[in-house]
Amino acid sequence: MSDPNDPVPPPDSPPLNSGRYGRPAQRRGASRSDSVLRMEHIRVTEPDLLRRKALEKTRSRLVIAAGGFMVLFVAVLGKLTFATIISPMAPPERVERHIQTIVDSAPHRSVDATLPGQRAMITDRNGQPMAISLNTVSLFADPRQIGDADDTARKLKQVLPRLDLAETADRLKRDKKFIYLAREITPREELAINDLGIPGIDFRPTQHRQYPLGRTAAQVLGGVDVDQSGFAGVEKYFDQRLRTNTDPLRLSIDLQVQAAVREELVTAMDTFEAIGGCGIVMDVRTGEVLAMVSLPDYDANYVRNSPAEDRFNRAVEGTYEPGSTFKLQTASMALDSGLVHIWDEFDASHNISIGRFTISDFEGKHRWLYLPEVLAYSSNLGAAHIALTVGAERQRAWLKSMGMFGRTGIELPESARPIVQPAANWKELATMTVGFGHGISVTPLHVVRGTAAVANGGTLIQPTILARDPGDPVEGVRVMQQSTSDIMRKLMRLVVTDGFGKSAEVPGYYPGGKTGTAEKVAAHGGYRKHANVAAFMSVFPMNAPRYAVYMMLDEPHGNKNTYGYATAGWVVAPAAGKVIARVGPMLGMLPDIQDMPQINQALAIPLEPGRPPGAPMRGPGNPPATDATAKAIAKPNRPNLTVPATILPPAITRPAPDIRRQTKAERPAPVVRVVSVAPVAAR
Repeated sequence: MSDPNDPVPPPDSPPLNSGRYGRPAQRRGASRSDSVLRMEHIRVTEPDLLRRKALEKTRSRLVIAAGGFMVLFVAVLGKLTFATIISPMAPPERVERHIQTIVDSAPHRSVDATLPGQRAMITDRNGQPMAISLNTVSLFADPRQIGDADDTARKLKQVLPRLDLAETADRLKRDKKFIYLAREITPREELAINDLGIPGIDFRPTQHRQYPLGRTAAQVLGGVDVDQSGFAGVEKYFDQRLRTNTDPLRLSIDLQVQAAVREELVTAMDTFEAIGGCGIVMDVRTGEVLAMVSLPDYDANYVRNSPAEDRFNRAVEGTYEPGSTFKLQTASMALDSGLVHIWDEFDASHNISIGRFTISDFEGKHRWLYLPEVLAYSSNLGAAHIALTVGAERQRAWLKSMGMFGRTGIELPESARPIVQPAANWKELATMTVGFGHGISVTPLHVVRGTAAVANGGTLIQPTILARDPGDPVEGVRVMQQSTSDIMRKLMRLVVTDGFGKSAEVPGYYPGGKTGTAEKVAAHGGYRKHANVAAFMSVFPMNAPRYAVYMMLDEPHGNKNTYGYATAGWVVAPAAGKVIARVGPMLGMLPDIQDMPQINQALAIPLEPGRPPGAPMRGPGNPPATDATAKAIAKPNRPNLTVPATILPPAITRPAPDIRRQTKAERPAPVVRVVSVAPVAAR
């Protein structure tokens, strides 16, 4: 029973757990055991029944859908189990291709990022950008349309703080139709000026030359002026080509080799407190210059603000007395003429005094020296006697045929002409001093070019800053016999193994070379004491010469590690060895240690060679050569071999793994086409 006084709950409300609903009813005065349950009336309305029916139908549909998904999942799981565990399928056979094969087979085309009308891009030999042109705008004005010039100048000054207020106002007052106010402004500055709405102010599309690598090869690249006209370096030499042809200009420079040479040169300069230096790497077979560094240098993007000393390219613009590196020319000349043999001895026991001049040796042996010893110990006295044996006329003819009297011909407008004494002054003293690299001034590139001819088999090749296509013939002039070059390669190797160039040794690369230290010429004549130019001229590998490396320091100073010496063997030769060790793998050449005994034996030559029975010789107790004996020995045509030529094994060139494609591709050796032969009669 229910209490009639209890409130009736809403029909759709759930039973209450609080209050009196659901509790036992108890009569007044009765005990708790006499309690009976209350009765509750539940009313279900028609909407409740419809809602319950819809829920039942939805539940049925969800059960059916879940069952369908379960069947699909079981089917997919069964298929995967069958395909991967019960009966897996074997993968199709395919031919694996090495990644390098894929790269080599793909077409390689240079990316032309130059738009029509732009100055052409300059790249290194591997297509890396070295100079690019970017579109920009310049600000100009028509002064006739300017109302208040002073007010206009003040407004422009607020946007372009770099403008000179007085100068800008003065230019706006001129009676002209067109004047430039600023060049190469940024897009943000262009927008701000345009918002000023000044009549007579407008913009003109121009270009901005950008050098992404900054200081790298700055003197080689040169620069352009505000009108985008080249005024130095490659930019000047190929100005017309860069303006009219949008194809990238591909240089012979290798940026990796360039960076390695610069790093080692900077380290050597800092170590020995030199005021400058230069480094060159050249292919002796093609004449391509792979690296040309001159220090100090500058950021090519700010060439117009850089000092003249930094823009000076010591490699092609500076002329220096080559010092003992020129003894390679003296020895080659003497051997090729047939007047001197490797077993001949020359007096280095006494100084040579001519007038007020005295010729002496640095740390001399004070005895007669064989020809190999003259080079290994860098004897000025021995070189002077060799030069006298050959004579002034033949010496001048030889140096002229080696290109020492003219420019090198490289595509750089700064290329300087050597400083050579006139024939009238080329007497006995000049003959002797030129024999050991004094009394004549040439550029470092002259030395590299001449040494390359000595090492590559006797062909003089013009150096170039442009990359050659593989397989293209290389024109050259034969200036000496192959047999002379073979002997000179052994003698150059001897300088590194037993002479003053020992610190340039790199195991497996078999470098050869020659040290050279020369006092700098004073501005008003004479020489500056303790102001030297130290250089090391090297070629590697000497069993099959490929690359020439030249390193030079201007006014180096000795330190405790060199015992105070500032000569080339102490300060420059180690840097040349480090360059060879670094650039060899970059150029696809790994050190050949396996065949070291055979190669060393093939390149070996004694410091004191024995004289073959019956062969003439010069030395103690033998009269010096006279003009009559020279004519008797010299033959009308090129002399026969005085020493049998030794056929050297080829260099072992193994491409380094994971090196860029250009260095790994096996390129055929360049075909050197001899276009002429230097005359011999004058020698």
